[in-house]
Amino acid sequence: TGEVLQKLEEVWLNEKFSPDLLESQSQLVDCMLEQITEMEENIQRARKNDFKVHIHRMEIDRIRYILSSYLRIRIHKIEKHCGYFLAVEANGAEKLSPEELQYAREYKENVDSHLKSVALQHMPQNLQTLDPKQTNIHPLLDKYVFLQVNKDTDGVMVEDDTAESGEEILDLTKGEQHIMRYRPIAELVASGAVSLI
Repeated sequence: TGEVLQKLEEVWLNEKFSPDLLESQSQLVDCMLEQITEMEENIQRARKNDFKVHIHRMEIDRIRYILSSYLRIRIHKIEKHCGYFLAVEANGAEKLSPEELQYAREYKENVDSHLKSVALQHMPQNLQTLDPKQTNIHPLLDKYVFLQVNKDTDGVMVEDDTAESGEEILDLTKGEQHIMRYRPIAELVASGAVSLI
């Protein structure tokens, strides 16, 4: 339970601080939901006045908070950048779970339908279409993030506007903390070499 919970907390913080949608961790969420069910069954069998029951209930509440926060963050990102993530999924990326993909499609259909019925039908004929190139909002991948290095990584290309060449290469050492743009380290976050903090 401890290792799974630690992994869930890392996944939650990465999702929380990442400007992009990370790969879905639905198996981890399902595993934690099963563990919560087991913990609740154990609490039912325990004596009512046992102090451990209160501690276990607090732990269950903490896990539920992390799970719900993780899922709310993902839904918020999907709603904000729906068209972009659907286009990315169409190109072969698998960041969305099947349920999230279905939600994103339905959400996009509903928003487009609403825009057409409320506003676009009243516009001149040449402005009555929704061009995905203009309506799909991209996540801000150049946003700066705090990170902690989990695994030594050499040769990380970091673009730097102040350097003459416009590029800088860093060697990241385990345990270090940095502030840098998200785009150059996105793959490192996905692989687990760094964690966002």
